[in-house]
Amino acid sequence: MRKLHRSAFKHGISASDIEHVLKHPMRVIPQEDGTRVYLGPARNAELLEVITLVRADNSETAVHAMKMRAKYATLVPTE
Repeated sequence: MRKLHRSAFKHGISASDIEHVLKHPMRVIPQEDGTRVYLGPARNAELLEVITLVRADNSETAVHAMKMRAKYATLVPTE
């Protein structure tokens, strides 16, 4: 189960686009701090990054979403 925290909307990404990335990620990168970075397309195919906090029950809350930064460009497939 995934929830969207209000902080995920700071950069103007819509709930629909955040949910699209979470449902259709091109890459998911687990982090040592208990978060996951999802890289994937918005509904208009623009690449986004979404960060979720993972809870003990494996549920997730999206806490950050923005246009994908250049540092992630090499981590997603180009074709």
